[in-house]
Amino acid sequence: MSELTIKQSGPAIFLGRLGRSTLRGCEQLGDATMLGFHALSLIFSKPWQGKHFVLQLYALGVGSLAIIVITGAFTGMVLALQGYYTLAKFGSESLLGAGVGMSIIRELGPVLGAFMIIGRAGSSITAEIGIMRVTEQTDALEMMAVNPKQRILLPRIVAVILAVPLLVAIFDVVGIGTGYIVGVELLGVNPGAYMAELVAKISMHDMYGGWVKSVVFGFLIGIICTYMGYRAVPTTEGVAQATTQAVVISSVCVLIIDYILTSFFL
Repeated sequence: MSELTIKQSGPAIFLGRLGRSTLRGCEQLGDATMLGFHALSLIFSKPWQGKHFVLQLYALGVGSLAIIVITGAFTGMVLALQGYYTLAKFGSESLLGAGVGMSIIRELGPVLGAFMIIGRAGSSITAEIGIMRVTEQTDALEMMAVNPKQRILLPRIVAVILAVPLLVAIFDVVGIGTGYIVGVELLGVNPGAYMAELVAKISMHDMYGGWVKSVVFGFLIGIICTYMGYRAVPTTEGVAQATTQAVVISSVCVLIIDYILTSFFL
């Protein structure tokens, strides 16, 4: 009888855990949204954090430049290489420029760029804020009448929102450039046809869609990573767990939002 009761209670236990996880996720989503918008609402409050904006933009943007350039370069090279042999089967090698450009500008640039920034800058944000919590630096700021949300969270959120579109633009330029080198110089595609199809097929609508994606991704990365660091359990294990969760959650959210935005910009 007891074994039967356990078997019958299995689905109930699973549904109960699922429900609690869902409610906890919704609670964290609301908390992160309120925390992020509260921090952003302090952007014009005194004292203005202009110096810290510049410092964080340099640390997060310039610090991620190398990985963005490397990723963009090899992404463009792989696209040109694979695209050439695919298009060659249909005798459409002249469309290689349009294929590389549209793939990078509309999808691969914003998504892969966001992934690289999450791994390089997002994890750094979460770990840095979490360590501040462990060492009680946020409590010390409050004791000195300094708002930690304005001093710590706001500059990092704004810096990521500004850095991601700029880095994605660099990713696009480097990717298209290396795609041209591989397609024209190594594979023998006509340079005039490559550039003509690239210019003809890519419209402002495509560029606008990629720009909107990069801004939204920057906002998501800034909100999620600062929230996970600020709400991390003030222990070394808690900071490590929060950093891992920030990277995973940010990456998943980028993929989900990318699908939603792509459906609007088709």
